[in-house]
Order: sequence, then C-alpha cells, then structure tokens
Amino acid sequence: MRKAYKILILGCFSSGVLISCSVGKKYERPEIDTPDTFYGATEVALTADSIQLPWKTFFKDPKLIALIDTALVRNADFNTALKSVAQAELSLKNAKKSILPSISIAASGNRTWPSKNSLNGSLTEEFIGTKYIDDYAVSGNLSWEVPLWGKFSLQKAASNANYMATRANWVAVKTRLITQVAQGYYQLIALDAQLRIAKENDELSKCTLAMMELQFESGQINAVAVAQAKAQQKTAELLIPLYEQNITIQENALNILLGRFPQAIVRANSLAEVFPEEVPVVVPSVLLSRRPDVRAAEFSYMAANAQTGLQKAAMYPSLTIAPQYGLNSYQFDTWFDMPGSITKMVAASIAAPLFQGGKLKAAYKSALLDQQKAAIEFQQTFMTAVGEVSDALATIEGSSKRMELVTEKGTALEKASTDAVKLFNNGMVTYLDVITAQNSKLQNDLEQISIQLDQLNAFSELYRALGGGIE
Repeated sequence: MRKAYKILILGCFSSGVLISCSVGKKYERPEIDTPDTFYGATEVALTADSIQLPWKTFFKDPKLIALIDTALVRNADFNTALKSVAQAELSLKNAKKSILPSISIAASGNRTWPSKNSLNGSLTEEFIGTKYIDDYAVSGNLSWEVPLWGKFSLQKAASNANYMATRANWVAVKTRLITQVAQGYYQLIALDAQLRIAKENDELSKCTLAMMELQFESGQINAVAVAQAKAQQKTAELLIPLYEQNITIQENALNILLGRFPQAIVRANSLAEVFPEEVPVVVPSVLLSRRPDVRAAEFSYMAANAQTGLQKAAMYPSLTIAPQYGLNSYQFDTWFDMPGSITKMVAASIAAPLFQGGKLKAAYKSALLDQQKAAIEFQQTFMTAVGEVSDALATIEGSSKRMELVTEKGTALEKASTDAVKLFNNGMVTYLDVITAQNSKLQNDLEQISIQLDQLNAFSELYRALGGGIE
C-alpha cells in the first residue's frame, strides 16, 4: 500500500514538474528601429507624452460630433467589428476553461440473446433462468488531459493575444470611421462654399454681361465682346448644377457611412467654423502603444509565438486521466441497490507520437514561418504608421504656406477684377481683360476652398495617424 502511495506521489510530482515546464519561448518584441523624429516635420514640436486627446474635444463642431455619434451606433463595418470582438472574447473564455476536465454522464440498458452453442448461452439459462441477458448501467465519466509542457499557458496566451488583436482592430475601425465621417463632413461644407462662390460669380458675370450689352447698344463695343461675356457667364452658371449634384452625392455617401438612408445633413456654414483642436505630436516610439493597428500587429505576433510553442508541444507525449464511477446490474430491480451495484474504474493513458509522416515537424516549421511573417508585418505596420504621420505633417505645413499665398493672391485679384471693370467703363482696357480678371478670381476662390479642405483633412488624418482618441 505504501509503495502504491509512493508511486502516486512520485507521479503527481513528475506531472507537476512537466506542467510547469514549457517548451514555448518567452515572448520578446521584435527589434524595431524607431526614428527620433518624423521626416519633414521641421516646424513641429514633439512630445513623449502618451496621453490621448478625446475625440469629442478634438472635433469641436457639435453638428459633426452628433454625426460621429450616429455612425458609432449604426455603421455596419463598426458593428461587424464589434461582433468580432464579442466572438474573440468567447474564445478567450473557452481557452481559460480548457484546463478543466470534461465530465459526462451516460445511462444504458440492453438485452442480449446469446447463441445456445456459446459459453454464455449454455450457462445463461442454467444460472439466470432466462434465455437472455440484461445489462443496466449508469455512470459518470471524467476525462482530463494533463496540461504538460506548458500547453495551458500557451493556449491561454494565444487566445488572449488574439482577443487583444481583435479588440485593437476594432479600435482601428472606430478611429478610421471617425476620420471618414469628419472628412466627408468637411467635403460637404467645402462643396457648399464652392457653390456659393459659383453663384456669386454667376451674378457678377450677369452684371458684366448687362453692362456690355448696354455698351454694345450704344456702339461702344462690338458683338464679339458681348458673345465672349455671355460665354463667360454661362461658364460660371455651368458650375452651379455641377456643385448641386456633387452636394447631393456627398450627402448620400455620408448618410451611408452613418448607416442610414439618404437625407439632408445639417452642417456648419463655413470651413472656418469647424477647424479642430490642435493635437500634440508624439515622438515616433509612442506609436507602438498608441496606434491600434500597430498594437494589433504586435498582438498577432504574440499569438503566433504562442502557437509555435503549441505546435512544438504537440511533438511530445500527452497524459490523459479518465476515472469512472457508476452503477451496473443485470437485473433492473437491483440496478440501484448499493453498494452491490457500484462500479469504479481509474484509467490513465500516455500517448506519444512515433511516426506521422513528418506532419508534426512540418506543422511546427509552418508555425515558425507564420511567426516570422507576423514579425515582418508588425515592423511594416509601424513603418507605415510613421510614414502616415509624416505625410499628414507635411500636408499641414504645405497647405498652411499655400493658404498664405492664395490669400495674398486673392487680395490682388479682387483689386484687379474691380479695377478692370472701372477701366473698361472708361475704355482703357478691352473686354478680354475684364473676363480674364473675373475668371482668375473665380479660380483662386475655388482653390482657396480646396486648400482649406486639405488643411482640415490633414488635421483629421494626423489625429488618426497618431492613434486617434479616447471616449
């Protein structure tokens, strides 16, 4: 008896050692060369502060905030990503429970008529008094695979990393959705501004045309000048239905993004009213913890590292313990008589792969390659993140300089357009000078709106590129 206990204690101790012994490698972040600054960010002060600005603070326009709130409730892609997070959470819960044994209960009853020429058949009627044999059984079964070689910790690590990767991807979808709604909103306001400019220019062209028609009637100019003025007026008028069409299309696109049918969208009157809060630019290394897509890529690498360990553990022996306890009788009346009907069994099995045609080794090598691929994708995602921040900063700096120049140019063209009309009335310039001045002013006004839109899009893109914000 003591010998049996010694063997049991030795077996438990050995199992404990094997459980704590993991064949998987401890996770280490792949080496990433992080630059000290962003290329092209010559006029931007960087900070190492990792505190994120809430998106409702960054976007100050209440109408835009209301649209973003709607999108975060109704957008299809966002809600699909949210369901994926829920699935990953269930998988994580299942992985945490994988160390628990499986327990089942079974009940059966059968009647057998053995052959008279068989040993059972020849003895059945003599001992039992019947030509058949009944068997009634009910049992509780337990099966537990001992988590040797660190299998449980590896399974838990893989599931946890997959869950965190899915959640980070959901945050990335959320950040991208917020940016898309903001940029769609800015585009709509820009189209409104361009439509107003087109209508103002159309009115100005009509006034110019009326003036030239009076001069034509008085014989001061010829019919060519009137025709040119009419063509210029129609050119300006042609822009009006184009912008009205584009406004409707943009409203439809934004509504689809919001998860609702096309309808009118309440918005600000000008782009100047919706400029967001200035966002602090962090040093590149902070992106490793702030960018959700970078974090998701690292979590995927963590999962691949744990999966490699699991594939290696599959090459080692496994131990399964399966005790059974139940009641068994050949007579229904005595089926539940105890202790006479009690049956017990304790079983343990060790299985070790000997020859499987190289499948386990191939699976392990494949897992190693997946891990290497995940490391490359992680590095590439970080590199892309740094590039996107650099692009946004360059666009902000470039558009700011362009805005200064186009504003100065607009002031000059405003004066040139006014002077051209006055000089034309005094016969000092031709009708072509008037048309050219007005057309140049129109193009400059439209370009100014485009540059403002570039600025706003760059600010929102920088916010996303830096990792977005919190609630």
